[in-house]
Amino acid sequence: MNEQFDSDRFGPVAARLLAPGRVCDLGPGKPNREALPLLKGLRPEGLFAGQIIADRSAARACIAGIWLYHDFLDESHAISQEIDTPEGSFWHGIMHRREPDYSNAKYWFRRVGEHPVFEPLRREAADLAQQSKLDEAAEFLSLRVAWDPYAFVDLCEAVASGRSNSGELARAVQMKEWELLFDYCWRRARS
Repeated sequence: MNEQFDSDRFGPVAARLLAPGRVCDLGPGKPNREALPLLKGLRPEGLFAGQIIADRSAARACIAGIWLYHDFLDESHAISQEIDTPEGSFWHGIMHRREPDYSNAKYWFRRVGEHPVFEPLRREAADLAQQSKLDEAAEFLSLRVAWDPYAFVDLCEAVASGRSNSGELARAVQMKEWELLFDYCWRRARS
């Protein structure tokens, strides 16, 4: 599995904003001010230039994801909280997990329900876990038959509090989560 994320397939605006090799922090991170001029003017019509937008909520979810990718949590939050879809709740949950506000993140993941991204994410996380020495907090990544967003919130909290040494693995899983959700929102916006 573990396919390489190709930002070029999302068009020129997304390709410029989704620099390869970026791995977001599990916490708030430091906003990427270099991207701010492009982010400030980002609208669905510009992101999806020359394409028909079939689902505006999904297109806005992509924008929430891009703000989050660049560690602008407040801006991502302002967008995702206005999107009343599972995808809006998913981005909202990720943002609160990174904030960190773990109980609020779990609240938003409850609002997501079962999501089509969960199964490929479970597989990707299991593949990544096979390449790592797992501590107790990360063990679930190799044992689950279904993705558990609450257990992942707990892992991120354990890493932040020093109760887990699986920070690198958790960041890699979080990046796969971001990539899969962004790709899902992108395809939904266009279909």
